[in-house]
Amino acid sequence: MAVSIVIPTLNEADLITRAVASALATAPHEVIVADGGSSDDTACLAEAAGAKVVCSPRGRATQQNAGARLARGDVLLFLHADAHLAADGVRQIERALSGPRYSCGSFQQVIEAEGWLYRLLERGNAWRAARRGLPYGDQGIFVRRALFDELGGFPDLKLMEDVFLMRRLRRRSWPLLLAGPLYVNARRWQRHGVVAQTARNWALLAAARLGVHPNRLARFYYAHATSPIGRGTGEATGGASDRRAN
Repeated sequence: MAVSIVIPTLNEADLITRAVASALATAPHEVIVADGGSSDDTACLAEAAGAKVVCSPRGRATQQNAGARLARGDVLLFLHADAHLAADGVRQIERALSGPRYSCGSFQQVIEAEGWLYRLLERGNAWRAARRGLPYGDQGIFVRRALFDELGGFPDLKLMEDVFLMRRLRRRSWPLLLAGPLYVNARRWQRHGVVAQTARNWALLAAARLGVHPNRLARFYYAHATSPIGRGTGEATGGASDRRAN
């Protein structure tokens, strides 16, 4: 089984070398960085670190689909640039998908920050992934290539593309939650506050359930991300730092 790792990026020069190195340390078939037009050295640094680089229009769904088209693996693993997987993460996927029963899944998180609120986030995210079959992109979504292609990849949305993909995937194959862990940078929660960030994301998800199109919600989401407190992170463009909590 060949696992291709796809990392979407936008202006992640500070993190991309580590992201690629840690991904390569899991011994995948390949690591692909799908860059959305970074104005810094992200693409060059990714290539120097050993990744294949594909450039695409900006937007995480678009970028990840571009990376998937280039990938040659039987399984696709989508990772954010501010996360890194345990060394045996790819082996965990290979063992989990060795039979035909399962086709997709994600990993338990370890948020790289101290405090009981972060531990609650980890537990809540794990519960959602295991019990509701709805992991988000910051939990490291993996899926068999054939099923991903059959479903048309990530939907062409400006927000919540991971949520809508997983809703379709879980109807075909209940997602596994592997032990990982997937280590996640706490930068967004630290910037906006754990409670405020989580409450905002719950509100967006509730609006989506009521029928508000994610592209409309994206206007609010990215307006918040580009406020003075949220500048300098790539959040406003759907880059790899764009995450949701619970």
